Amino acid sequence: MISVTITRRADGRIAAFAVEGHSNYAKSGRDIVCAGVSAITVGTVNSIEALTGVELPASMKDGWLQSDIPQLGDEAAEAKLQLLLESMVVMLDGIRESYGKYIDIQEQIV
Repeated sequence: MISVTITRRADGRIAAFAVEGHSNYAKSGRDIVCAGVSAITVGTVNSIEALTGVELPASMKDGWLQSDIPQLGDEAAEAKLQLLLESMVVMLDGIRESYGKYIDIQEQIV
């Protein structure tokens, strides 16, 4: 199962996210759940860097991606960054709605 953890600050903004595991929906190379989650999460990191100029401190290896989200101090840039992160959460929720036994999403407040 893929485990996604979204960590939010008290104000609701996303402070970090982590994705780990494999869905085991299908054989490697044919697993649409893993492919979808990977495309969404890696694509979000790449989009943030390309569209906001913010380089996220992200760590990635097989079946694992984690990033701590910096506080920028620039409200406009912070809004763009958070919008892209919230979009990622919406897309992951869409996968969970269709393939719930292969992906778990938890949110926590720090």
